Amino acid sequence: MAGGVALNCVLNAHLRDQGPFRQIWVQPAAGDAGTALGAALWIDAQQRQSQERRFCMDHAFFGPGFSEDEIEACLRWSKVPYRRLERLADEVADLLVQDKVIGWFQGRMEFGPRALGGRSILADPRDPEMNIKVNNAVKFREWWRPFAPSFKKEAAPEYLESAYDSPFMILTAQVRPEKRYVIPSVTHVDGSARPQTVEKEINPLYYRLIDEFGKRTGVPVVMNTSFNLRGEAIVHTPTDAIRTFFSSGMDALLLGSFLVEK
Repeated sequence: MAGGVALNCVLNAHLRDQGPFRQIWVQPAAGDAGTALGAALWIDAQQRQSQERRFCMDHAFFGPGFSEDEIEACLRWSKVPYRRLERLADEVADLLVQDKVIGWFQGRMEFGPRALGGRSILADPRDPEMNIKVNNAVKFREWWRPFAPSFKKEAAPEYLESAYDSPFMILTAQVRPEKRYVIPSVTHVDGSARPQTVEKEINPLYYRLIDEFGKRTGVPVVMNTSFNLRGEAIVHTPTDAIRTFFSSGMDALLLGSFLVEK
């Protein structure tokens, strides 16, 4: 499925659960601009009919990335204080436990409109006030707008009634009633969520962060939203990330292994 309508997570979940299909797949750039991907996948499938293995789009990290040297050069040019982390996932998990809102700029950028752990804003999903805080002080949008939970894939069935495999944050699922009070900032008023399931082999650093947060809290879930302000595109370069960070109420910024704090 693709085209602008395929970005409607509720519709996608309805088709998954009540539609006539055995299985649906919605690609991460499912807006109109991403429909050309279907032509490439069709040609790939036609040319590989005689082969057992075909291309499998199991991640969306096809955008630009920046080396550690490029990031540090940008930080020096910007004249902002920073330090390099040796145990990145551990230290960022500690910040999340302290109710810090984190700008997360790692690896290559996601293909499509969803932030999937490359250009994300992260926070603690257990705090019932966190969605209001991020909407008011970071995203500058209506207080009720929901955020997404990023789960370790193997932990998703413990929290969700469906959508155990949702790497592109393109389906809704009901949060189990007994878990809604555990992750209130990523549970919508109707008990639903727009989950992202994270696999260790696909995004090892983001997975490790979620795992470390889970070790500290017993909740292997983080609140995830796109790294941008209202009306702006998702950050593209380290310079974009620094400007957005200092234009918002975020507490810390991770650019590769470099930490910037206010």
